[in-house]
Amino acid sequence: MELILWRHAEAEMGEPDEGRALTAKGHKQAWKMAEWLDHNLPNSCKILVSPATRTVQTAEALGRKFKIVDDLSPESSVEKVLAATHWPDSREPVLVIGHQPTLGQLAATLVTAVSYTHLTLPTNREV
Repeated sequence: MELILWRHAEAEMGEPDEGRALTAKGHKQAWKMAEWLDHNLPNSCKILVSPATRTVQTAEALGRKFKIVDDLSPESSVEKVLAATHWPDSREPVLVIGHQPTLGQLAATLVTAVSYTHLTLPTNREV
């Protein structure tokens, strides 16, 4: 199974967290990455997106159909993301547009087969 992880582009600071939008720079980042992905993703790729405003805006830059999945929210877990993607059984590639630290923990877990969910990583709001 192919699993592609895309962290949302740069977003504004503020509250509520779910409503934070992309900055002007974030929109440019999203369009640039979307252009590359559009040329490299197969047409059969499923696109799953967190319900947060910034991830939806990031997904919209790609110009493809996508599904908003509540289990990809900023408070999600590695286990919930894997379940949403049907890892490792999906027949089509899956692109997840989500958040740190969950996407980083997921990548580390898949690469090393060790769970990194116990690590407490700072969020943008804590930096």
